[in-house]
Amino acid sequence: MNIGIVGISGYGGAELLRLCGAHPSFRVTYTSGESTVGQPLRERFPALAGTPLGDLVIQPFDPEKLAGVDVLFASLPTGKSREPLAKVDPRIRIVDVGGDHRFVDGWVYGLTELPGQREKIRGCTRLANPGCYPAASVLALAPLAKAGLIEMDGIVIDAKSGITGTGRGGSSDFGYAETNEDMFAYGLEKHPHVPEMQLALAQVAGRKASVAFTPQVVPMSRGILSVCYARPRGSVTTAQLVDAANAIYAAEPFIKVFASTNGRSAHTHWTTGTNLAFLSYAVNRETGLVIAIGAIDNLGKGAAAQAIQNANLMTGQAETAGLGGLPVWP
Repeated sequence: MNIGIVGISGYGGAELLRLCGAHPSFRVTYTSGESTVGQPLRERFPALAGTPLGDLVIQPFDPEKLAGVDVLFASLPTGKSREPLAKVDPRIRIVDVGGDHRFVDGWVYGLTELPGQREKIRGCTRLANPGCYPAASVLALAPLAKAGLIEMDGIVIDAKSGITGTGRGGSSDFGYAETNEDMFAYGLEKHPHVPEMQLALAQVAGRKASVAFTPQVVPMSRGILSVCYARPRGSVTTAQLVDAANAIYAAEPFIKVFASTNGRSAHTHWTTGTNLAFLSYAVNRETGLVIAIGAIDNLGKGAAAQAIQNANLMTGQAETAGLGGLPVWP
């Protein structure tokens, strides 16, 4: 299959290129990047020197000139993809990694492991990839919502992301000098991921959900740790939480339910470079609050690897194709 990647200059686009380059059925034939137009890929990615892919020249994005492309990955900042993607030939399958088409009519929401979602993704032509924070948070909370173990109002999500989660085009607040040996919260009063999380959780639970979300940037390159707090519905044990997660994720190739022992929970580094999500659960003995934890790679399950998983389903391939690599360990 011929693959196009829009936004090759960004972190998400570069990760898509890396994963597609090792995919058994995907061949990248078109790339676009606003700040790198005219460059052969070998200049942007020197490891591609001496390969056919390295000779591919980065093009300006013209949505009406994509002849020969079977699947288009669009990794553009939120607000930049809705207008141009509307002009793409309807026969070309699109995976929008940005935020413009989540829960928009005509587009399928692409968090594959949510109950019933895989069937909607399979064979669709317009797919909206989930946001990175929602991928970690919703995967952790969904089993509890489906089993009716938690109240759906007043959920608190405290999530921390590596610097690549802000995008290469982020403001100077997210540069090395500003983030090294530092940590800060942002989006305190409003964040665009909140409606997405509320809608996804409400869909699973069958009733309205309300979420208080505080994202934070930590000085690491990639990874998200989302710690979610919810009030239990009646008396709930940690074992019940784990059982609920295993009930819907037991056969999922990319979800690992890590039973907490001695207070230990999932680590972001366990997911680096992969499409894996590690989930942990507990009940706080002092407050009785339920704790659900999701750890992912924000460029993996939170972006590019999830997009590949969705494209595999959309094109009738094995869901795990091109995604079998182990994490990058120290």
